[in-house]
Amino acid sequence: MKTYVADCGDAAVRVSISGGTAEQNWNTVRSIAARFDLGADGIVSVIPTYDALLVEFDNLLTDHDAVRALVSDAAAAPERLWGTPRTFEIPVVYGGEYGPDLGETAQFLGVTGAEVVRLHSASPLVMRCYGSPGGAPMLDGPAFGLPIPRRSSPRPRVAAGSVAVAGRQAVVSARPAPGGWAVIGRTPLTLVDPTSDQISEYRPGDLFVFRAIDADRWDEFDGRSLLPVGSEPHG
Repeated sequence: MKTYVADCGDAAVRVSISGGTAEQNWNTVRSIAARFDLGADGIVSVIPTYDALLVEFDNLLTDHDAVRALVSDAAAAPERLWGTPRTFEIPVVYGGEYGPDLGETAQFLGVTGAEVVRLHSASPLVMRCYGSPGGAPMLDGPAFGLPIPRRSSPRPRVAAGSVAVAGRQAVVSARPAPGGWAVIGRTPLTLVDPTSDQISEYRPGDLFVFRAIDADRWDEFDGRSLLPVGSEPHG
């Protein structure tokens, strides 16, 4: 695999990985990111994605050349990642006002809405990175067979908890925001707490399992925080 480092503005470098499979590139990105100690060497934040990461630094304390050297050291001896992925179970009301694009998604795939729900909830989906808005978990997409097109006209507001798909990816909106992905459902669970030091419980590598519920069960889960399976619920 190859590592490319490029300056990104006055206080960041972008590290790109290529040459391996998608899974290998992703694991390498995560391994390099794990080598950085935030607050040390002037490093402010490290943001890993699928095959790249952004390393932000305080340019009053360090510079591009020094951070490039840190990246080179991290890439030469990547951190070995340990730990078992945790599982998060997501109750979802599919279709209707909660999932206004379920029917259109089914029509595009040439299947029923029930089949879209079945495919979406059939297997655990791996979280790959944090996305927008506000720490949304970016997931592998379900086995739909075809990439799902984005909406031709994005919505000005997508509710928090919206369960959406686009391309070969899936996501759960952590906060209300504009969005152009196909919304097929919504969960009553709360994904993030901006007032907490750890705004979310999930992290890249964790598994998300979706479970269909009826709309009349919404209040049963409303206000609860999303926690790993086996954790004591609160909220």
